[in-house]
Amino acid sequence: MAGSSTATTIGCGDEGGEEDEKAASGSLCLEMLPQALLQSVIARLDVSSLCSAAAACKAFHASALQALSFIPSFHLLEIAPKPDMVRRLLPANPCMRSLKLDCARLDDSSIVHLTKPSLQELCLQNCDMFSSRLLSEVGRNCRDLRSLSLGLLAEGLDSLIHCSDLEQLLRGCSKLESLSLLLSMSTFVGHNFSQVWALASEKLVVLEIGFILSGMVKELLSMNLDIQRPPSNARPVIFPNLQKLCLSVDIITDSLVSTISRGLVSLSHLDLRDAPMIEPILSFDLTNFGIQQINQNGKLKHLSLVRSQEYLPTYFKRVNDLGILLMSETCSGLESIHLGGFCRITDAGFRAILHSCSNLHKLKVWNGTQLTDLVFHDISATSLSLTSVSLRSCKLLTDLSITRLSSNKDLGILDLRGCREIGDDALKAVSCLSKLKSLQLDGSYISDTGLSYIGHGAASLVSLSVRGCTRLTDKCVSSIFSGSLRRSLQVLDLSLLPSLSDEGILMLVKCGVLLAELRLRECPHIGDTSVMALASMQVEGGRHGSSLRLLDLYNCGHITKLALRWFWKPYFPRLRWLGVMGSVNRDMVEALARSRPFLNVACHGEELGSCCWDSFSNLCGSEYEEIDELEQWLIEGEDWEEEEEMEDELV
Repeated sequence: MAGSSTATTIGCGDEGGEEDEKAASGSLCLEMLPQALLQSVIARLDVSSLCSAAAACKAFHASALQALSFIPSFHLLEIAPKPDMVRRLLPANPCMRSLKLDCARLDDSSIVHLTKPSLQELCLQNCDMFSSRLLSEVGRNCRDLRSLSLGLLAEGLDSLIHCSDLEQLLRGCSKLESLSLLLSMSTFVGHNFSQVWALASEKLVVLEIGFILSGMVKELLSMNLDIQRPPSNARPVIFPNLQKLCLSVDIITDSLVSTISRGLVSLSHLDLRDAPMIEPILSFDLTNFGIQQINQNGKLKHLSLVRSQEYLPTYFKRVNDLGILLMSETCSGLESIHLGGFCRITDAGFRAILHSCSNLHKLKVWNGTQLTDLVFHDISATSLSLTSVSLRSCKLLTDLSITRLSSNKDLGILDLRGCREIGDDALKAVSCLSKLKSLQLDGSYISDTGLSYIGHGAASLVSLSVRGCTRLTDKCVSSIFSGSLRRSLQVLDLSLLPSLSDEGILMLVKCGVLLAELRLRECPHIGDTSVMALASMQVEGGRHGSSLRLLDLYNCGHITKLALRWFWKPYFPRLRWLGVMGSVNRDMVEALARSRPFLNVACHGEELGSCCWDSFSNLCGSEYEEIDELEQWLIEGEDWEEEEEMEDELV
């Protein structure tokens, strides 16, 4: 029985009895090696390699389980394990210092396995089904913690979070240096909110909060302002060493900005975002006066002020060029700036930033309604060396701006989403940027010819998005992959292209491109043929499905239930995210989700993936083939455990 299971594991993707016999023979040879030797080899592997080895044979599987008891780091964000798997993957381990896990399938019953006393870094994503008890248990058990990140805590439970749990966290984790709580502070129950935060570690340098009312922030920092009044020169009582603050608030106001700037004397990184649900009034908004209060201590290096149009198309209407001119004088040391929703700032204001901030490397301007080509008129005359530029929804910009911007030869990220006047000449200029890795062109006026410049250019792109570029046809695929991009490109978004058909995807398959993510959502002429072609691709080792870990086919016009059959194994072995229309065949979609428990099937049009759209660095050098072997180990490991129990009983 054990030999049969091992042979199946080793020979995954191969056919014929000869291969199975060789696999079984190899397994028996490994089992004859001294256990100490196997353990010595396994102990030197990282988690991904450890999981790959564990899937190879029973001998390695046993050694890997033992190694899990003393590995220093366990990072598993590609797969969301179930509670019973977490129990096996995270045994008692006094050596573990770092734990990163996707907790989408976990709840409070797994807390005991996650809160290990030896941890110094803990990152738990998608904690929807955990209650606020997680906070108190972390504080009670992980007293040596330096970095803590919790995502979406209790959102799936629709429950309140008690201040007593937060108090236990802050009181217990007295060595925290970085704290990220991606949850809503407005759901906290208790009247001593500010007193609880006064317990935070004095060593805290990074604080990120998912949502908090601006009034609560001012209440927190008011204690620092009271102490600063003359004649007292006492040290701040809360966040004395905080350098980075990232907050999403209900509304950004003059008083909020002023309180933060005066209350946090060591601040070097400020990130504020809001999304008003009603139009702000004059006395409760950000104005020229407030924006001048930024950087009162002269240490700010990174500034982000963004007003989102998530609920209402509203802007910072009370900040104009004068406010930006005065701010640029006090913020000349900025290295990155992100301004979103400033509708009254013209070229004069933005040019003041470019000419005053000589150390600027990252520039983001979103919804810059008055930004024109003049802002980059003489950028080549400055000492700037920009590495990242995002000009999202700056609809007045043309090819001329991008041509001038391309004088920055170190540019690695360029985001032009929503810049509908950008065309082929811009791509011709950009194609000369050898360090460019990410290019976003959604909704622009480019054509197949423009993409051929990129395909034959010097850029080694990792990520390319042409979503909604309606002039593109099937020829755009051959234009993209006519040069070196077939070796470097890992993320491609061809969504919302009305002229893209199965013919274009067949070209992509013919090129043999090893993409990790492919988005084809809402392409009316994409159908079953595309799915079959992608499923039939083979990579090294003869495995099907290419290297795709994400495939978005939501609302593609010609996808039928036939296509769903191709998502069953052995096809698409590395796939982790799949977007389809639930109406294609609900029963088949549900059956697919049951047969592949680690495949996230989305049927409601939500965007796919676990990482932010603006990030591509984690794609470079990733070893995707190991992920399928991890899934194989998690599933088949249960069978091996049962076999071992039976053998023990027989003995």
